[in-house]
Amino acid sequence: MKKGHTEDHSLSTGARLRDIILGGQDGLVNVLGVILAVASATLDPRIVIVAGIAATLAESISMAAVAYTSSRAVESHYKSQLEKEKKEIENLPKAEKEEIYEIFYNKGFRGTLLNAIVSRITSNKNLWLRTMMEEELHLYPSRTSPLYDAIVVGISAIIGSLVPLVSFFFLAINQAIVFSLISSVVVLFVTGYIKNKITIGSPWKGGLEMAVIGMAAALIGYAIGSFLGVALYLH
Repeated sequence: MKKGHTEDHSLSTGARLRDIILGGQDGLVNVLGVILAVASATLDPRIVIVAGIAATLAESISMAAVAYTSSRAVESHYKSQLEKEKKEIENLPKAEKEEIYEIFYNKGFRGTLLNAIVSRITSNKNLWLRTMMEEELHLYPSRTSPLYDAIVVGISAIIGSLVPLVSFFFLAINQAIVFSLISSVVVLFVTGYIKNKITIGSPWKGGLEMAVIGMAAALIGYAIGSFLGVALYLH
């Protein structure tokens, strides 16, 4: 029982970290591209700040909405499959029992032990239903609400968006651009490192990959901003 509680807590923590990284990374990379594009086309930091705030609000609201709707979709899918399995257990118990048998047969159980496992599971409808959901369909109940997911992702997106923007409140345009790039790359690297640390893969590779994504966004932002600046100047 204690082990199950620990596993549930671990899954819940992993889901929260995933949402935090998702919102923060997306907010930082997108707003970085926007403000660098604007900053390379103007010498007025106020314009950059206004554009950055607008992008931050739009990004955070968009990410929160996506998190909410995707969580609702996952939740609805789980509930629909749960109801389907309930009806199948009620109406087709023999076939569903055979599926339990096949699941644990494929896991390597045989003979008396296999029969005992099947008998134990199918004697408890809640256990039977949960086993079908997890072992056959690989579906698990959500441990957070869609609203909670939306709030976590939205706030993370705001925090991530502020990383490249904050320097423009205190520094001149050229200095702010340099500081924004450095701070963004550092934060992206740390985020990628942590992501791979808690999932799979090399943490250093994860950090480098995410840092490269940030730099790519910055270069694209500079290219767009430079083009617009030249276009406005010629006009």
